[in-house]
This record gives sequence, C-alpha cells and structure tokens, in this order.
Amino acid sequence: MTRIGTSDLDVLSLALGGNVFGWTADRDASFAVLDAFVDGGGDFVDTADSYSSWVPGNDGGESETIIGEWLASRKPSGVVVATKVSQHPQFRGLSGANVRKAAEASLRRLGADEIDLYYAHFDDESVPLEETVAAFGQLVEDGLVRHVAVSNYSAERIREWIEIARRTGVAAPVAVQPHYNLVHRNEVEDTIIPVAEEFELGLVPYYALASGFLTGKYRSTDVAGQDSPRAQGAAKYATEAGLRVIDALEQIAEAHGVSIAATSLAWLRAQPTVVAPIASARTVAQVPDLLAGARLELSTDEVGLLDRVSEWTPAGA
Repeated sequence: MTRIGTSDLDVLSLALGGNVFGWTADRDASFAVLDAFVDGGGDFVDTADSYSSWVPGNDGGESETIIGEWLASRKPSGVVVATKVSQHPQFRGLSGANVRKAAEASLRRLGADEIDLYYAHFDDESVPLEETVAAFGQLVEDGLVRHVAVSNYSAERIREWIEIARRTGVAAPVAVQPHYNLVHRNEVEDTIIPVAEEFELGLVPYYALASGFLTGKYRSTDVAGQDSPRAQGAAKYATEAGLRVIDALEQIAEAHGVSIAATSLAWLRAQPTVVAPIASARTVAQVPDLLAGARLELSTDEVGLLDRVSEWTPAGA
C-alpha cells in the first residue's frame, strides 16, 4: 500500500481509470472490470465528471453514475474514488459557484456523502486562483471532500495554489495528475516532479500506457483494421524511438514472466513521488496485467535501461 502525498489515503499502487466506463465499456462490462479489479486487491478508482461527454448521446457524468451504481450494489470496503471538476458540459470552469455545484452533482451520481480526492481537472485562468482555492477549501471544511488535488497544472500554478492555501489556512493539494509515461517524460521530470518533491505531493499519472502503445500492441503507425477508438492515439508513438522503448520493455517483461503493460507501469511506479499510475481496462481480461504492474519491482539496472532508451523520445513522439 502507498500513501497519497500527505493525505490519510493508503492505496494499492495503481488507479483504475474510469474514462472507459460509459464509452468503450458499457454498464455490465464496467461492473465486471470493477469487480475483477477489487477482487485482485485494487482499491483506487479515478474518474471525472466529464467522462464520457464526448460520446454521441452522452451528457457527461456517465462514468460517475456507473461507479456510483456499482458502489451501491457491491458496497466494497476501503475503495478510494477520485473525481474531477471543470470540463463537464454543464459545469465548465473553476469559479467558486461552479466548483460547488459540480461537486454536489458528482456526489449525487456517485451516491456518496464525500469525495475522497477531488481534482481541479484543468487550470482556469479566467478565474482568480484565490477564488478556486477557497472553493475547494470550503468543500473540505463542509465535509464534502476529503482531500484536494490538481490535474494538468503547471509547476508555477501548483506552487501558487499551495502558497494561497497556506496563507489562507485552507486545505492544500495532496496530489497532482500529469500526463506522464515512458514516451512522454520531459516536462513532468523537469518541472512537476521537483515541485511534488518539495511539497510532498503524490503523482498519479494519466495516459500511463500512452493510450495503449505501452502495451506493445501497436508496432506500426498503420491502424487499419484496429477496432479500438484509441488506436490512432497509440499508433502515433510507433516511431523508431518509440519502438526501441517497446523492445526494451519486452526484454524485461520476458525476464519477469509478465506483460509489457505491467513492466511499463512498474517503471512509472519507480519514479520519484509517483503513487499510482492510472490505467483503464475495458474488459476483465485486461485487469490482471494492470494489477501485476502494481506489484512488479524492477531492478535498478532495468529501470536504468528504460530510462536510457526513452530519454530522447520526444513528448508526443
């Protein structure tokens, strides 16, 4: 178990991504994935109020609704749920009033009295940061949120948020969620991790498997015949540099008798301040590899090899 920053939340070192719930996984498939995840020892689920508003016919909040129905049905013990605000079609931005209304809507969909970890999903510079910080602080004060976090914020804005929170005496972030993986490293390692180390923030990286590229499934930029809507996003990494990363992952994975995906997640877990990479599964068959990634320990030499082969991989490949 790993503690999220300075919070009292202890979790297995993997967050199950809820972005596929209500998108590529319907209610029944989502329930099955959540069941398999918890049965395998998982206890940390990540979603957002906007998931999956991009799907035709969806309004946003579908993922939270499915998770809420699953929680009500299964009543699991000790499951930590993280969600986010700022991108729901009806609750855009981070004004104080909007943050409050969005949180209340998320709580209704989740069927919960309190959100364990509540993220500002994307920075909203149209709103004074003091207003947003105060709104999150009030949610904690009122018992609607246990802990505050930020996602997709620059190092400078994270630092500013924390300084405001400390000055005004409200809850400060305990976690940060950046785009971070073996083929998207530079910005996070240069700017975000130093701030996380300074303020004892836990990193919960998203796109941990680079939209599926770091599973080893995509070895060509040609996605013809692929049935996954994420194939284009994954295949763009299948450059010469990206495939060197896959080759090294495969070598290490074979030595441990695990999958390339598990090895990719284990590398992320080995990075400073990383608490739990986020990875999603649309089928039960994909869950064991994710859970293996939460437990695999790579040697110093193996981490070093992956560091070297991915060092010059440009962000976004």
